[in-house]
Amino acid sequence: MSAIHESLDNVVPPPSPCINICRMDERSGLCEGCLRTIDEIASWSTLDDAAKRAVWNAIDTRHAEWVAKRFESQARTQGEKP
Repeated sequence: MSAIHESLDNVVPPPSPCINICRMDERSGLCEGCLRTIDEIASWSTLDDAAKRAVWNAIDTRHAEWVAKRFESQARTQGEKP
């Protein structure tokens, strides 16, 4: 868990992850702004605090995976250059 998300442990209720970049990626099924699924977005207002923290944890994992894939892709691209 990132330091940002660890600090959310004491925030009641946890804030919405929405950053007002609301576009769903068709391949991943995730919002390009907040990295939530459509179900997570739709249910946010009805989730209890524990469930909201679970969504934040999922976002943290998704972000880490996205960063790793991006670096992997960049490394492959740089390795192909003469």
